[in-house]
Amino acid sequence: MGLDVYADTIAVAVAEPGGEVRSLGTIANRAESIRKLVKKLGPVEQLRACYEAGPTGYILYWQLAELGVECKVIAPTLVPVKAGDRVKTDRRDAERLARSFRSGDLTAVWVPDEGSEALRDLVRARTSARSSPQSGANCWASSGISASRRRRPASCGWRPDEEQEQKLSKE
Repeated sequence: MGLDVYADTIAVAVAEPGGEVRSLGTIANRAESIRKLVKKLGPVEQLRACYEAGPTGYILYWQLAELGVECKVIAPTLVPVKAGDRVKTDRRDAERLARSFRSGDLTAVWVPDEGSEALRDLVRARTSARSSPQSGANCWASSGISASRRRRPASCGWRPDEEQEQKLSKE
């Protein structure tokens, strides 16, 4: 099974062991829809699924593993692509994944457990929070820090006018 995963939808394609690759359409990216798909496709012992690593993370992997389906998360840069094949659609991507997975041409990535992923999210959030004021991307106002307690940095892009400057200096 090849899955082209997006935040709201999943395009599904199946490559039978000796047969053709066919698209099964698109399902909602929800646990219940995934459960119904797995039930419809037959015994979980015979199912193998793959999808490209991306911004949706590993939730689908954990859901499929919980249902007993063997799943691999694939490195997107290592998926073979034919020269000149520029037309990209969800259906074609899912079929290409299913075909390449069946033939063993794909490289899987390491999938962290939920605890490791939570720690990685925390590190990303901390790094983002530390770099935002320095880069000037987020002003102090948008981060919730009161103007009366702190002066805004010059790199923020917002400077108080004279009247506001006087109010700030009196407080």
